[in-house]
Amino acid sequence: MTPATTDFGRRIDAHRPELLAHCYRMLGSLHDAEDLVQETCLRAWRARDRYDGTKASLRTWLYRIATNACLTALDGRARRPLPSGLAAPSEDPAAPLVRGEVAWLQPLPDALLGTDPGAAVRGSLRLAFVAAVQHLSARGRAALILRDVLDFSAAETAGILDMTVPAVNSALQRARDRLRTAGVPEDDLAEPPEREVRARIDRFVEAFERADVTAIKELLTRDVLLEMPPMTNWFLGRDHYGAFMDWVFSRCTDWRTLRTSANGQPAFAAYRRADEGGYRLHTLQVLTVTTTGISRNTVFQDAEVFAAFALPQRLP
Repeated sequence: MTPATTDFGRRIDAHRPELLAHCYRMLGSLHDAEDLVQETCLRAWRARDRYDGTKASLRTWLYRIATNACLTALDGRARRPLPSGLAAPSEDPAAPLVRGEVAWLQPLPDALLGTDPGAAVRGSLRLAFVAAVQHLSARGRAALILRDVLDFSAAETAGILDMTVPAVNSALQRARDRLRTAGVPEDDLAEPPEREVRARIDRFVEAFERADVTAIKELLTRDVLLEMPPMTNWFLGRDHYGAFMDWVFSRCTDWRTLRTSANGQPAFAAYRRADEGGYRLHTLQVLTVTTTGISRNTVFQDAEVFAAFALPQRLP
């Protein structure tokens, strides 16, 4: 291998984290996104002799390969929702939990993105945003992400998607209108000061470990949303949230936690006391913290998600 080809491989690898974020936004699946990033890098490596850098930057060229790989993967595939995108909220926190047999939106471990991607990129990775873009057509999704998230020009986007500039602008406008209809609250995208986020999460986790529902409710917004894929049940509002947590803690009051982060948001793994001793992994919980409180808690109970975050199955 020549120094030139080695350098080209390194230049490709430098783009892996942002390509992973891009494919994840498009697909809503970490596993699928990782596969397509690998495919993108392999295709680029095999086509390296045909890339001369005169028509497009390496970054734009890689995004062209990755985006079209995503479009092919999305052909005929159903969107990946969260429970709140499927049905109305549940009114009875004591009702049986119902498992939905669908491919759910998955969280993205921040550890896979390398260095801090910045507030704007973190905002475009939030679960609420990624869930909302799942409502768009595949090309509308690509146009919106390329233009509004990645800041490619209309001409660059047209080149990536093999569309005309007017067609890109039309697709972008339709996507923006659809996204506005789907509703991504501004609070979900606004970031309070980091120290405020840490303080709220510290208090929430401490209250959770104590099974203190009253203390938890004090940290929530009035219209907080709680959802728990793969269960289709979801709850809206502080009182419904509290009533459900009363039910959860009636079954176990002894919990431990491990902090992590996902989708640019604070998260933690919850472990419940096991009959045989120690604590068994129960859920991964991703929190949205706004200036008025915790507005969203998305709770995952899925072995594939646990493995992606390298969570230990037990704590002593």
